[in-house]
Amino acid sequence: MFIVVKRSKIILAVILIAVLVLAGVLTYGGVTLSEKALAAKRLLPVYGVDRSDGAVALSFDAAWGSDKTEKILDILDAYHAKATFFLTGFWVDDNEDLVKEIASRGHTVANHSENHKHMNALSGTEKRSEIESVEEKIEAILGERPKFFRAPFGEYDDSLITLLGALKMQCVQWTVDSLDWKGLSGREIAERILSKVKSGSIVLCHNNSDHILEALPLVLLGLKNKGLRTVTMDEMIDSTDFSIDNNGILKSVG
Repeated sequence: MFIVVKRSKIILAVILIAVLVLAGVLTYGGVTLSEKALAAKRLLPVYGVDRSDGAVALSFDAAWGSDKTEKILDILDAYHAKATFFLTGFWVDDNEDLVKEIASRGHTVANHSENHKHMNALSGTEKRSEIESVEEKIEAILGERPKFFRAPFGEYDDSLITLLGALKMQCVQWTVDSLDWKGLSGREIAERILSKVKSGSIVLCHNNSDHILEALPLVLLGLKNKGLRTVTMDEMIDSTDFSIDNNGILKSVG
């Protein structure tokens, strides 16, 4: 009788472990086993780049408002800095001259969707329309299509990554979120960025956030003092032969 009870307990324990694993309760290294398995299968965008040459990609998402963009360009010029601007289609419609100005000053123009919708809620056809509409608009203005896409709200799924691959585009997230849209002061924005940035980082900012003009000179000076330099996304992701690890870090294999 004792042996029967003990064996049944072992069987129950095995069943319980299996249930916990499936539910994602058991953890290893702070990550649930189920999350670890999903991460290994999920397609990822680029969150950062494995490089040690001090390159940092400063980026600005542009959707609502444009009155600070020219001043951002002037500040970048003053510090001999380069950046990438992710533009929505409706922003492009209202700011064709600024699109040309961004490109003429040596910055990368990238795609941020047509209408800034939640991409995960869209069908495959709708996703393609949101991307290709902006591609066509920018090509009509600059003569070439953007190679980089940032999903609104940072939302993506496997179907989006696959679609972008078919369009020969790269989905780009960020390593450092400035949180400039939260109303932080210029100094707070700069301190947040500079405390987290390192070689290979991609920094997220917005072209019309409240205090971006006060923050930007502090950020650029701070980057210089840390031995870092700003580059466009074209320079940051300068290889077509690369792999992306489970943390979204791009590693060149070419």
